[in-house]
Amino acid sequence: MKRSVVLCLLTGVLLGCGQDAPPGGGRPGGPRAHLVEVVQVQPARVALERKRSGTLRHLREVEIHTQEAGQITELPWYPGDRVEAGQLLVKLDDRLLRSEYNRARASLREAQQNLARLRELAANRLVSREELLRRETEAEVTSADLELLETRLSYTEIKAPFAGVITARMSEPGNVAERYDHLLTLADPQVLVVDVSLSELILAQLKLGDPVDVMIDALGFEPQPAVVSRIYPQVDPVTRRGTLEIRLDPVPEGARAGQFVRVQLQTTARERLLVPFSALRFDNASFLYIVNEAGEVVRREVVTGSRLADRIEILDGIAPGERVVTRGFLGLVPGQKVEVVSLAMGPESSGNER
Repeated sequence: MKRSVVLCLLTGVLLGCGQDAPPGGGRPGGPRAHLVEVVQVQPARVALERKRSGTLRHLREVEIHTQEAGQITELPWYPGDRVEAGQLLVKLDDRLLRSEYNRARASLREAQQNLARLRELAANRLVSREELLRRETEAEVTSADLELLETRLSYTEIKAPFAGVITARMSEPGNVAERYDHLLTLADPQVLVVDVSLSELILAQLKLGDPVDVMIDALGFEPQPAVVSRIYPQVDPVTRRGTLEIRLDPVPEGARAGQFVRVQLQTTARERLLVPFSALRFDNASFLYIVNEAGEVVRREVVTGSRLADRIEILDGIAPGERVVTRGFLGLVPGQKVEVVSLAMGPESSGNER
């Protein structure tokens, strides 16, 4: 009889231990809390870094064309030759033009002598005023013709507009050059630049003279100093990107136009609000989930800026100190009560813009 009572008591205890736990994760009488991880946003001084690739080019490069037709008598330069400013590059046969010039000069001298005699006669009223005016006009026309031939003669000798290096030779002595034929190309190797494309958000943070590091693959991985030399005024209305010109300062030995380069720029550090990129939500607009003081979720639309690796800059929509949800989005709706299980502070470091 006693053994039966003991068995009954043990059976009751086991059955009681095997019952399901009350709902609510150990909180009887209530629904299970929605768990989220948040980050508390704080302003941080961050300097953006951007890496771009491009191709070196000459800032000054001109094609030497003829402005007068004629046979080439001198063309001594070849690609790679260096020339000084004002040095003769091309000489054309000028014998025909020079003969015309000499004839025009003689005609002008004769016209000026005739005009001088007529003026003496006109002073004694022996020549009509109309005749004097006609002779004056003839002298002016002859002078203009002489000036025109003098200009054409100057076109038979083409001189270097600046000191540089010949990069292309398109003809040979003895060939007859027509007007506007391309004979040589001259470039200034002392000024090499590279153009890079950047978003409008980054362009607004740069200014002329900002330092830049440039790595030229052909010369190794040693960064070469450069500066921002030009910020183009227009931004593409479709891509919202603009162009930045960067000049090597100084040009290292061995650098040449056409070489591949890698550009690394860094902006001045300034206060920014950064959140993990994974916290950003999207539908018709970008938004974040904020946990308020009452522990409720608030949907907040935001304006984003530059992305820095796994973080993104928030330009408008949140304030410092607010708690942004970073995990626990499944089933999360605005106005819902949540329980914060992890709170992190916003990091403070520089980043790479994408």
